[in-house]
Amino acid sequence: MSQLQAVLNDIDNNQELALERLFELLKLQSISTDSQYVQECVKAADWLVNDLSSIGFDAARHDTTGHPMVVGKLHAGSDKPHLLFYGHYDVQPVDPLNLWNNAPFEPALENTPNGKVIRARGAADDKGQLMTFVEACRAWKNVSGSLPVNITVFFEGEEESGSPSLIPFMQNHVDLLKADMALVCDTGMWDSNTPAISTMLRGMVGEQLTIIGPSLDLHSGMYGGPAINPIRVLNKILAGIHDDSGRITLDGFYDGVTEPTEQIKQQWAALNHDEAGFLGSVGLSKPAGESGYSVLEQIWSRPTFDVNGIWGGYTGEGFKTVLPSEASAKVSFRLVGKQDPIKIQQTFQQYVRDQLPEDCSVTFHSKDASAATVMPINAPEFGRAHAALCEEWENDAVYAGCGGSIPVVGHIKDILAMDSLLVGFGQDDDAIHSPNEKYDLKSFHKGTRSWARILDALATS
Repeated sequence: MSQLQAVLNDIDNNQELALERLFELLKLQSISTDSQYVQECVKAADWLVNDLSSIGFDAARHDTTGHPMVVGKLHAGSDKPHLLFYGHYDVQPVDPLNLWNNAPFEPALENTPNGKVIRARGAADDKGQLMTFVEACRAWKNVSGSLPVNITVFFEGEEESGSPSLIPFMQNHVDLLKADMALVCDTGMWDSNTPAISTMLRGMVGEQLTIIGPSLDLHSGMYGGPAINPIRVLNKILAGIHDDSGRITLDGFYDGVTEPTEQIKQQWAALNHDEAGFLGSVGLSKPAGESGYSVLEQIWSRPTFDVNGIWGGYTGEGFKTVLPSEASAKVSFRLVGKQDPIKIQQTFQQYVRDQLPEDCSVTFHSKDASAATVMPINAPEFGRAHAALCEEWENDAVYAGCGGSIPVVGHIKDILAMDSLLVGFGQDDDAIHSPNEKYDLKSFHKGTRSWARILDALATS
């Protein structure tokens, strides 16, 4: 029996214990965005330190101005590659609580028509995902007494609340975190039987803007007509950002946008994406993005602008005929290629100011500003990881884009000068950030086996 096969057998034979450990972590209410859960975040960090230490990692909790970071190191030999694994232990709030079928922090194993699932907040995002890697390391230690590669694990506690401590911590601990390559398990599979390596992430710019008009709310009968209405101004400004074909009208917005290579387009075409089924599953029927691009291209390789929330005036029960003094919106851009997030942020703000009529002003509250990331899939490590995934799953692994943004990947590149290998085992129906979040038991089990295989495959530099 090969050593790898012995490791895989150990994973199979210890699934109940692995599940018990995951349930212990899932019970901790590590909601990073809510100050009343500060101690729960500390408990989660300490739990991870203790669990890593039990495997043989030199692990420690690093306190920050926000929630703690956890870093653990396990040395396999100076001749072995060194990998950094990133995950996050914090979770989203559970609201609305009344939509949960069971208590969100009382994890349970449930039977569904598609197999058993782990039901709890954080099951898929990201506790279940990060524990697939920890359990793979545990199995290697159980069988061989060591790991096939040098590992540094880096667990963050603020990913779901904007990561305010992440960049300063990384900048101040470059030597602690530096490795040959990063591994990130915060993505998903192509489908339940087909693993994926994510090849690109869109960047992001987030803004909240408030248009201010009259000094107070006004009676629409007395002032309607002569008084400027900030809601009307806001609506016109936001509507002008798209033309009739779905393109974004901001000056220079498409600077740095590149078309996927023919090789990438062929890979995407081979996925046979069911566009009708994708939209139909959420009650839609027709793609609404840029004309001339497939749904996958719109999600993976085209930039977007969206209004995420809009409010102003009276929105309570009944009617109040008022002209509001303010109107606000939250908006976001998803970026691709070499688009400059700071330039786009500045261009958007200037566009808004240029559209303001007399008697109106605007304030901005900026959120995210991260560039897109493209992975070097021609690097040999990607090929080895791809082959390892193909050995484990029913279908061969695919290289897939990702419409979302994972800012830490860009920070790893910029601050630590490392590329990232993104492999995750989430499913589209995991309901992350929503009530009744789940993680397939199959994803947890075969995800652990996958990481065991990937570590073995990456042991040859």
